[in-house]
Amino acid sequence: MSTPIKVVAVTGSTFRPSRTLVLTQAIVAELGKHLPIHSHLIELGDIARSVGGALSRKELPETVEHELRAIENADLLVVATPVYRGTYPGQFKHLFDLIDQNALIDTPVLLAATGGSERHALVLDHQLRPLFSFFQSLTLPIGVYASEADFDSYQITSEALKARIQLAAERAAPIFGAVPAPARKIA
Repeated sequence: MSTPIKVVAVTGSTFRPSRTLVLTQAIVAELGKHLPIHSHLIELGDIARSVGGALSRKELPETVEHELRAIENADLLVVATPVYRGTYPGQFKHLFDLIDQNALIDTPVLLAATGGSERHALVLDHQLRPLFSFFQSLTLPIGVYASEADFDSYQITSEALKARIQLAAERAAPIFGAVPAPARKIA
């Protein structure tokens, strides 16, 4: 495989520094070890004011329209969001409300989230999977959740989290024809 895969990573945090951004970048970097990729990062914080002020896609500036087209044309989406009060932020949801409902059919989506504690980990399965099921996307079976304890000074310090990121990337690679790594039986 020599043609790079268009990986579009969307990070749903509106703050900097951001653990969600750090997690997103780590996932994309790990994917790059397993696949030839061309990555594009969309930070919600950079476009949040324009997205939040738009009731329809026609009201968006061209810069944001460009980002929406990048999402719609991705070969692989990496979607990471912080968790607030048990779910993703409304601004994150509004961004995906502006995506054409048929544009992500069969698009593989690697789900990730960050939260203050482990008690928010189910956001991957109870909030994000249903959102991307609406789009008829192919949500990958291995998602990545990270809590505050997995970081120190906005750097990933947890070996378990690093292993989970590696596993998610390894399991994503065969979808694009990469030779799968020997299956590891870890969660």
